[in-house]
Amino acid sequence: QVQFVESGGGLVQPGGSLRLSCTASGLIFSIYAMGWYRQAPGKERELVATITSGGTKNYPESVKGRFTISRDKAKNTVYLQMNSLRVEDTAVYYCNLRPNPPENYWGQGTQVTVSS
Repeated sequence: QVQFVESGGGLVQPGGSLRLSCTASGLIFSIYAMGWYRQAPGKERELVATITSGGTKNYPESVKGRFTISRDKAKNTVYLQMNSLRVEDTAVYYCNLRPNPPENYWGQGTQVTVSS
């Protein structure tokens, strides 16, 4: 049974930073590309970062230069370092496979709230 457990969210002021973690179990983590996704209230889930098995990273323009994805294969964990956070980054953040995240793999996510 595949499981992703996200953590590290919280309340932060605009301009602040957070580091999210996602630990995977039930799959051979090292061979998969992974993604961080987010869903804000009333909006569709969107992709915010991708890291391939080989370490290639990609970001949409909305977070490029502010977010950094990384992974530790020995720990079956993928991270998202978020700097210069904005109010519009407020969302529940999830990790899942890339490019086609299976519906039954979504975890509970971790809430990120950016507010003064």
